[in-house]
Amino acid sequence: MNTDITTWSIEAYLFLSITLVLLIFLFTRMKKLFEYKKKYSPLINKDDELRKLTKASAKEQTKINKLKASYSEKFKVYELLKKEIEIFNDQIELADVSFYEPHFDFDSSEDFKQKIKEVRDHQKILIANNKAIKALSAIELGNSKAKGRQLLNKQIKLSLRAFNNECDAAIANIRWNNVVQMQKRIEKSREAIDKLNESLKIVISDAYYELKIKELLLSHEYRESKQAEKEKTLELKRLQREEKKLLKDAENADKEESKYQKLLHHAQGQAEKAAGEKLESLKTEIDQLSLSLAKAKDNSERALSMAQKTKAGHIYIISNRGSFGEDVIKIGMTRRLDPNDRIKELGDASVPFTFDLHALIYTEDAPALESQLHDTFDNHRVNLVNSRKEFFRVPLREVHTEIKKINEEVDFIFKAEAREYVESAAKGNLKINSYSGVNRFSSDI
Repeated sequence: MNTDITTWSIEAYLFLSITLVLLIFLFTRMKKLFEYKKKYSPLINKDDELRKLTKASAKEQTKINKLKASYSEKFKVYELLKKEIEIFNDQIELADVSFYEPHFDFDSSEDFKQKIKEVRDHQKILIANNKAIKALSAIELGNSKAKGRQLLNKQIKLSLRAFNNECDAAIANIRWNNVVQMQKRIEKSREAIDKLNESLKIVISDAYYELKIKELLLSHEYRESKQAEKEKTLELKRLQREEKKLLKDAENADKEESKYQKLLHHAQGQAEKAAGEKLESLKTEIDQLSLSLAKAKDNSERALSMAQKTKAGHIYIISNRGSFGEDVIKIGMTRRLDPNDRIKELGDASVPFTFDLHALIYTEDAPALESQLHDTFDNHRVNLVNSRKEFFRVPLREVHTEIKKINEEVDFIFKAEAREYVESAAKGNLKINSYSGVNRFSSDI
């Protein structure tokens, strides 16, 4: 009996143990299954998750659209403010600069000056006649028309002073590259003052505004005219210096001729009395003096001819590869007895390298020939604004063709030595720009 009880107890213990293990295992598996279900439930319910994502996406898109609309609106305000600031900003980019077309055609700066005075006198007349700034309607102040008129008159004076100050500032600061901006500045000033006076119905008249714009443009062209006259005066002074130099050269050449004439006359007088070796020595001296006298006579006649002929001179074709690059030449005129003096002068401290000579043409009418060549290459000008600048970007072959039409005997040098530039580049280990066409040109000579 005891043996049966013991056997049953063991079996019951084993059964309970196995049951407990199974329960623990099932509990663990159920727990993990619950965690997995919780973690991956969004994927299990695809429709619900898709609806949530779609709704979230719609909200984000709405925010994006609002941001875009806000940005677009604010960017318009930014651009407007930027334009407003540019009117008062002197730092204007070259890309924004438009070519100014002159509005007036006067012969001299004095004509411009007189016209500016007339415009200002007209402005004074409008102010005196109360037509510069006008009140479109009367007002009452405290049931008093007189006080209303006083208020309007006071406001008109303040507005006139403010507008005139803005116009004076624009005119004082006008330059070649901000004419349009200064014109807009006056326009904006008028708009701002009229807006401030809107409640009183005070406005700046069209006639007065147009006179201010006219004064602005006249002032700009007056300054441009003054600058052009200054440049012409400098060129005239240069030509006068050349004229004086020619006269001085003629005088020196005449003195040189007289000196050799006297020396020759003295040597001939001594030769008449000499004999033997002394005579032979004097004959050699006489021959040398005769050659020097002939050369001095030639120089004297040439110098006198150049001094007497007001248009005779040399046309030079020069380049400065190191300073201006390839295919840029200068076509100029000089009346100096030695034209190389002028070329050396051009290569002074104002440019880093000296000029190379390509052609030198003597002519009885240098201004006419210079003008002819300038007209021929007008479309090749480097400076399209100032025609007094004589630089052209044109291949030497084209220049050579035109020169040969004028004078077949003119020597033309195609290859620019550019010695200083080449040596400087070599010392500095710099890359030298290829001189396009040199070999091709030189092979044709």
